[in-house]
Amino acid sequence: MVELKRDLGVWGAASIGIGAIIGTGIFVLLGVAAGLAGPSVIFSFIIAGITALLTGLSSAELSSFITEEGGSYIYTTKAFGKFPGFVIGWIKSFDYIIGASAVSIGFASYFTYFLHLPPIQSTIITIATVWPIILMLLNIKGMREASVANTGLVVLKVSALVVFIITGVYYMILHGNPSNYYPFFPNGLNGMLSGAAIIFFAFIGFNTITMVAEEVKHPQKNVPRAVLLSFAVCTLLYIGVSLVAVGLVNWQILGQSTAPLETALGVATNNIWILEFVAISALFATTSVILSSIIGGSRALFSMARQDVIPEVFSKISGNGIPIITVIISGISIALIVVVASGNLDALASIFNFGTLLTFAFINLSLLQLRRTMPDRKRGFKVPFYPLTPILGLASCVGLAFYLNPNAVIYGVSWILIGIMVFSLNKWRIKRKLKSP
Repeated sequence: MVELKRDLGVWGAASIGIGAIIGTGIFVLLGVAAGLAGPSVIFSFIIAGITALLTGLSSAELSSFITEEGGSYIYTTKAFGKFPGFVIGWIKSFDYIIGASAVSIGFASYFTYFLHLPPIQSTIITIATVWPIILMLLNIKGMREASVANTGLVVLKVSALVVFIITGVYYMILHGNPSNYYPFFPNGLNGMLSGAAIIFFAFIGFNTITMVAEEVKHPQKNVPRAVLLSFAVCTLLYIGVSLVAVGLVNWQILGQSTAPLETALGVATNNIWILEFVAISALFATTSVILSSIIGGSRALFSMARQDVIPEVFSKISGNGIPIITVIISGISIALIVVVASGNLDALASIFNFGTLLTFAFINLSLLQLRRTMPDRKRGFKVPFYPLTPILGLASCVGLAFYLNPNAVIYGVSWILIGIMVFSLNKWRIKRKLKSP
């Protein structure tokens, strides 16, 4: 079996997770969720975080005794066999690419804003096409280089959110208006839960850590630690940002803003350096998500090729320990989908949601199955309150599925059908090869 280089420690792995989690969600979706939930958007973040954590805990246990590259694909394969595993790996690799394409469009929109370029569609599509190719080339240089770049981006965007929180808290202590928190539930519990359904997708990304398990030192301990560490950092930041944002600005104004953090921070300070630093952090955030998605998507394809469910050529590793062919495929595919989708962010985001919920559901199902079929395997981490935790994780995925756009289901199922054709053709190719003299 071909092997990858173990270059990542717990902080390097956690930075990949944080890089994948903190993206455009906190910079854009906070406003949308606040418009639905009002000040109770603070609880929306807590509920969404708990919901995502349920699957995160299942993922942490699975990664503590299954340390091969591939994450949810490997878990599903070991729990239910090659074909179900292939379906999850196929949809997850596509999910990474679709998600990165959507984020690339978000990056291009921010980029044109900062350079004062005309926000015409052709300019946005051009930038969104070129940027993932540049990040693909960085990934080809090696995991260590990609991890260092990703860690730097994570530090910058986390710093920006911390600056936002500190600046906002300082202003509220001196000049705050507590009335912004009342009424706390202007749209009732339904509004808060609707906000949580949207905010949930701001927590997605931890699964990328399990995708690179084979490139992590001492994965039995470090991968679960990295998953939980990335969750803790992101959840604390999200709750802090939502508390401050709602305290600074009336929730109705926040709900109408396409740049809620900038709107809120503008109340607390007129310092141009602080405002620009927090604003430009959106570029850091989107870039690190794209970079993490190339890492995750390429490893999903690599893992499937190594298991021989797609052609073996995709498992080729370069001299510096990188699955070079799948990295190139991921980067180019992200760019091509931006062009094919004509920069339609909403359509790409809805397809991404379908793949994520399906993957999360099978992570929880895999834990339930492997606790039964592999009870004696040594685990570096065990899910608390088993089996309630994975059952609740599975139920939450089913519940959130009702919020999906019907078109997302159609596109997702269509991609699965294409995958079934690929799986069948590859199986036929292997049989033919075995029969030939």
